[in-house]
Amino acid sequence: MIKVLRIVNRFNLGGPTYNVTYLSSFLPDEFETILCGGTHEANEGDSLFIPERYGVKPVIIQSLQRSINPLNDRKALNEIRRIIKEFKPDIVHTHASKAGALGRTAAYKEKVPVIVHTFHGHVFHSYFGKFKTWIYKLAERRLAKKTDAIIAISEIQKKELTEIHKIAPADKFRVIQLGFDLDRFNENKEKKRSDFRTKYNLTENEIAIGIIGRLTAIKNHELFIESIRLITENPNLKVRAFIIGDGERMSELQELATKVEEERGAKIFEFTSWIKNVDDILPGLDIVALTSFNEGTPVSLIEAQASGVPIISTNVGGVSDVVSNGQTGFVIDGFESKTFAEKLSELAVNRELRLKMSQNGWNYVEHKFHYKRLCNDVANLYKELLEKKLK
Repeated sequence: MIKVLRIVNRFNLGGPTYNVTYLSSFLPDEFETILCGGTHEANEGDSLFIPERYGVKPVIIQSLQRSINPLNDRKALNEIRRIIKEFKPDIVHTHASKAGALGRTAAYKEKVPVIVHTFHGHVFHSYFGKFKTWIYKLAERRLAKKTDAIIAISEIQKKELTEIHKIAPADKFRVIQLGFDLDRFNENKEKKRSDFRTKYNLTENEIAIGIIGRLTAIKNHELFIESIRLITENPNLKVRAFIIGDGERMSELQELATKVEEERGAKIFEFTSWIKNVDDILPGLDIVALTSFNEGTPVSLIEAQASGVPIISTNVGGVSDVVSNGQTGFVIDGFESKTFAEKLSELAVNRELRLKMSQNGWNYVEHKFHYKRLCNDVANLYKELLEKKLK
């Protein structure tokens, strides 16, 4: 039996929780996995229902938190070391930055045979100032030397991490794209669409445009709101915009949305907060948008395509790896609201184009992003690394 200790930053709604859940639940029987991580923050959605849905019971480390806190970080490091001593894993696999820092340090100190880390995104641009970014890069470079393999979730991310940010040599990296349980997004879509549109009193000629994610600066919701303002200059285009998520910028964004509604003299925006079963709402949308300054592999876009919903997104991070530009959606260079709004309007007014992209979506993501492929790729990597250690 190969023992794997898997550590994630925290159990908040997002791609990492799904990724660690599938890897903890669906690896071959020769693997035994313990999953541990911190709790979600106050303004984030709790995602513990996800591992519970798949029969995974995580170990919660209360001191493992997103922000830097020397006292809590020391407690979390000691707790991880305690778990390692008791479980005696063959592999420690960390996911995202804080878990990666503390988990890899603990694994190195406890002489765990194989240490693996996955970058789900990174904070090397658009998050902090130059000095703080430099500190984070320096820390990651040092941690990389203690790591047997680093997983990038897209070719673009690998290129950024190796050539631009120089975290580690390319031969230390493996590209393993994320995987998901996508079948539920392709089931009962007509009923889900009807239920959603009935709940929000949407008529058939109203175009429902959604954006899904934390209400935080990096997600650039201003671009979404301004683009909606621009396309609603067309009096013949009836639009409802759904901002799905929560975060520290909720009230600020609501104020911006209210100004647009006052200008147009109509109700346009719906702030839904977090919705756990996103597969129930996606079929009710006609377009899903993403306006971020920085992304890893955006889960909302994969799920939208699995639901047959066309995409419009800024060209950041791994977006171009998960969207077929012109076939399942539009990927826009830059952050100009006029350009974004022009493509958004093109999708909104052209029903035939939306239908074509909808039909292409499921075929594009069905196998490329399935959790079975993910688990097979990671299992093979684990075995390869263990064999090297034995030699």
